[in-house]
Amino acid sequence: ITIMIRAISGASLIVLMSAGVFGQSAVPPRAFEVASIKPHDGPLHTIFGFSSSGTRVTLEAYLPIHLIMEAYKLKNYQVSFAPSATQSGEVYYDIVARADGAGSPTRDEFRPMLQKLLADRFNLKVHREQREMSVYALVVGKSGPRFKESGPDATYSGYGGVNGRNQYMKGSKVSMEWLAEMIPNVAFVDRPVVDKTGLTGTYDIRIEATPEFRINNNPDLADISIFSAVQDQLGLRLEPQKAPVEILVVDHIEKPSAN
Repeated sequence: ITIMIRAISGASLIVLMSAGVFGQSAVPPRAFEVASIKPHDGPLHTIFGFSSSGTRVTLEAYLPIHLIMEAYKLKNYQVSFAPSATQSGEVYYDIVARADGAGSPTRDEFRPMLQKLLADRFNLKVHREQREMSVYALVVGKSGPRFKESGPDATYSGYGGVNGRNQYMKGSKVSMEWLAEMIPNVAFVDRPVVDKTGLTGTYDIRIEATPEFRINNNPDLADISIFSAVQDQLGLRLEPQKAPVEILVVDHIEKPSAN
């Protein structure tokens, strides 16, 4: 309950109270009113497919770890399984669920509902902890960034593609956190990338590098390492560091209960 006291004419007092008045309970969080969970029949034409329409959400061919990543908005290196929680084999699941209430929840608004679903149906139990990890810190190079801030009328977009033997990522109105997340998708790196640029705006970005598994093996084409690409194309650097990273530890998980 929030109470504000405002003086009027130096004498009278008016007490303003927020909507959460005495005796009222908090609005319960939204949840799925119905949900179907079943193993994916295959073949795997699509994996980790997410779509939603209105109050309905569909997750197609998700492994349990990726359901957890989706529910808590984490990257794979931020999820760790306790020895007792490690599952044998790989089972992909399809989930079709409908949220209570009306409207069209966003992907982020579906996440708490999915957390509750995993707790109820997979008996998921987790805790968070900080672990020091080897990372690549994304930092600004000596000459400064080689990209521009997005214009006021720019709209968000982000996509990848292939150029000869190289992979590229292109984004408009994207953050440095987005770039740090996308760099491992351009070319393999052996540790997480963490944004430490200090750049807080949104930018127009394009980066191209040669992945470890080349699509085109023409020996006449020179490789572009991701480290060179970050420095030469963007004016940034990938600097090896140790950094604390928040980890979600899975203490317990089971096969989902029946629908």
